[in-house]
Parts: sequence; structure tokens; C-alpha cells
Amino acid sequence: MWPGAGGVTKTLRGRSLQSESSETLDPKNWDEIRAQGHRMLDDMIDYAANIRARPVWQPIPDEARARFRAELPRESSDLGDVYREFVDFVLPYTTGNVHPGFMGWVHGGGSAVGMLAEMLAAGLNANLGGRDHIPIAVERQIVEWTREMFGFPAEASGVFVTGTSMANLMAVLVARTATLGSSVRQRGIEDDGASLVAYTSVAAHGCISQAMDLAGFGTDALRCVEVDSAHRIDVAALRIRIASDRAAGLKPFLVVGSAGTVDIGAIDDLAALSALCREEGLWFHVDGAYGALGILSSTLAPRLAGLECADSIAFDFHKWGQVPYDAGFLIVRDGEQHRQTFAAPAAYLRRETRGLAANSIWPCDLGPDLSRGFRALKTWFTLKTYGTEKLGAVITRTCALAGYLETRILAEPRLELLAPVQLNIVCFRYRCADASRVNGDIVMDIQESGIAAPSTTLLNGELAIRAAIVNHRTDTCDIDALIQAVLEYGARRTSGGDEPVLDIVPSPPLAL
Repeated sequence: MWPGAGGVTKTLRGRSLQSESSETLDPKNWDEIRAQGHRMLDDMIDYAANIRARPVWQPIPDEARARFRAELPRESSDLGDVYREFVDFVLPYTTGNVHPGFMGWVHGGGSAVGMLAEMLAAGLNANLGGRDHIPIAVERQIVEWTREMFGFPAEASGVFVTGTSMANLMAVLVARTATLGSSVRQRGIEDDGASLVAYTSVAAHGCISQAMDLAGFGTDALRCVEVDSAHRIDVAALRIRIASDRAAGLKPFLVVGSAGTVDIGAIDDLAALSALCREEGLWFHVDGAYGALGILSSTLAPRLAGLECADSIAFDFHKWGQVPYDAGFLIVRDGEQHRQTFAAPAAYLRRETRGLAANSIWPCDLGPDLSRGFRALKTWFTLKTYGTEKLGAVITRTCALAGYLETRILAEPRLELLAPVQLNIVCFRYRCADASRVNGDIVMDIQESGIAAPSTTLLNGELAIRAAIVNHRTDTCDIDALIQAVLEYGARRTSGGDEPVLDIVPSPPLAL
């Protein structure tokens, strides 16, 4: 029975229900949480504003790790105490990609605008799987802007995902459906699908191989074609490989080009690839994880010629677009083919002509997620606040900084450039005997010092120091600091010593 008139308490299966329940998660005192919220916001703005005073990254002490092996909390805690634990044990030990000295992997730096937009999205707590509410319109606006950016037709569709790895998998699934028909969703790839083969370059990201695995083809169905001296896929070799597979009774169906390879930032000849795919009747997908947004740079856009001819493009707004994580995106030229790949009608997802269940197609028709966060809002805020010209200028500058790093390396006899600098990634090493071991140690020394955070990769079997300049905050002083650290740690490592020569930068506390 439910509570009756006059506030009388009645019971339901032995549990009392008060007319004014205390079991809400809203605060009893909104002013207190407002004050705590303002403190948190001010602290995070200070964190970004004063980021250079902090180390890029620092090793995690045992005490901090132990905090996150605690038992499940049964009782309530004061929000201020929980926040203090965040300040002491979470904030100092993050990846560091907000810092201008972070150059290890292709991570965007985010922005204060994006952070504020993420807070607003959390306040709305919108589920963007579908239904008729304005957050869906915001995502559709981003789809329209993305069509415009890449020169795609009005019937193209787009959807936010976690990142390009997921977007690449989804693109493989769309290509699979386009080749085998929508019935593949019921019967699987069967015999027809077993003979399908796809192509990419040996320099492509490993998620392409993983996508072939997850899509049911297996990694053996992916042909990794050699690259030219600029690390672009060899189009002539690709053509020969396609002909050879056809002659063997196999069925080529997909080519994945790269717009900014993971190791050195090479851009495949997209125009040549699109022409070949049209000639051969193949689906042309582009993995543009970060490089596709180079279309916003007047300097880089000509190098992406052919991107507008792709059947699908995967990319991340959270890399060169500087949107906070995560904000991956897939755009597909044939929106109906996209929908046929993922739409899954169900009674509980019934569409109406009016009311909250109106206004389909919904985002859940274009991907595997029904529960989806409001990623579009921070992207909308970023694009509206800064504009594509400003974002394009930031992209151009990161490439100019890579050129500056290249110049510094070429002018220093103790350093060696290991690959051509094509976009914003620079691969080099300290010259010495046992170079792979020593350069690996140098990178770890620099990371632990807090001065910078480069990473490593392998080029032609040789370990390289890899600097990926993505953060809009990075400047020449950060490049100079990286070079100085490489030289000093290199000298230390080749002189027989094991101890760092540079002190670890202490992490200053936030003023609370």
C-alpha cells in the first residue's frame, strides 16, 4: 500500500515509506554544495592556468596506489573529504596531457571551455541514444558541420563514439553490410564473407587489424601493404595485391587509408586511393584519428585532397580539435547504408510522430550504443567559441613546432633524425652505442623528471624517441626543454652513471 491522506505512513512489503523521504541524493543544504562546487571549479581553472608550474608526469607513490585498493564504501562521506582525497591522490598523478610538455602520444590538451561544457553536460545528464530532446539536435548540428568540413553530401550520417578505434570498427561493419547485404546481420559472414579481404598499409594503426578481428573476418583477411620512402601506402603495390587476390578467388572489399599515421604522421595519397577504390568497386575508409582535422588548416588541407571522396572517415575531436576526452566521430557518405548496419527496432524503442519518442532517425540507429553521453555539447562549445579558423591555426602551429624541433635536431651532432617530419610528429634519437637501450632509458628518465613526456616507437627495428606535438599550449620553450633534457640524460647514460642528472619537479599543492 502507498502513503494515504494526511501523511500517514503505510508499508510496502514491510518497508516504511515516509511522505518526505530522506533517501534522495540531493543535498540537504544546496548552499553548501554550491560553495564546494565553486571551490572545485576554481581549483581546476587554477590547475590549467598554472600548469607549467607542475611536472608533466610523476611516478605514483605506493600510498596513492593503496588508496585505490580500499574496500567498497558502505557509509556516507563528507564531500569535502572526498574532494581532498582527489586533490592529494588523483590530481597529481594523471597522464599529463594537459601540460604543454606532454609529447608522448597523440593526446589533445583540452581547454577550459571544454571543461565547463562537460560540467554543463553532466548537469543535464542527457542520454543521447535517442528521443526528441534538444541535445540530439546539438549532435545533429555537429554532423552537419562535419559534412561541411569534409565536403560530404547532405545524405551523409555521423555519430559520436568513444574514439577512432571504435569508429574504425564501425566503418568495417558498414563496409561489410554494404558488401554482403543487411542479411549478414542475421546469418553472419558465412562462406561469402570468408573470402572477403581488406587492405591497409604496414604503417596503419593496430586498431584496423583489431577491427577485422572483431568484425568476424580475422586478422589474416587484412593485407598490410608496404609503404614508400615517405611512409605512405604504395598504391602500385596495392593495385598488384588486389589483382593477385582476385586471381586467387578472393573478394577485395575495403581499403583503409591513413591521414596521419601513428608513428610519424604520414598521409597516404588519398586521391589516388579513392580513384583506385572507385575503379575496383571497393569501400574507401580513412583512419583520420587526428590528421583528418588538418582539413581546418589552410596549410595542411591541400595534402588531404581525396578525403572528400571517402566512403567513411573516422577521427577524434579530442586530439587536434582540443575537445576534452572522449569525442570520437564516424561520418559515413551513405547514411542509409550506415543505418542499415546498426538499426535494431524494438518495442521499447518504438518511434512516434509526436511526443518524446518522435523525430527519428536516432543516434542509436547509427551505432551499437543505446546509452550515450552528451559528447556533442563540449564539441559544440569548442567549435562555437573558437571557430574553425582559430582551431586550424592551432593545428598549423603544432606542425610548425615540429619543424622547429626538426631544425634543432639537425643542428645538433649528438642527435639523429630517424624519419621525415610530415605533420606534428618527430622521431629521433641520441647518437651512441647500444642506441635502443640508451634511448629507452633517456625517455623514462625524462618522464620521471617531470620535464617532458616523450614516448618511444620502433622504426626499421630501431627504437626512436617520439615527440607528438598536439597540445595547443606547447611552445618553443617546451621544445627547448625536451632537447636539453635528451642531451643531458644522454650524456649521463653514456658516461657510465645510472642516477638522473635532473631533479624531479615537485608538484605544488592546490590552494584550498
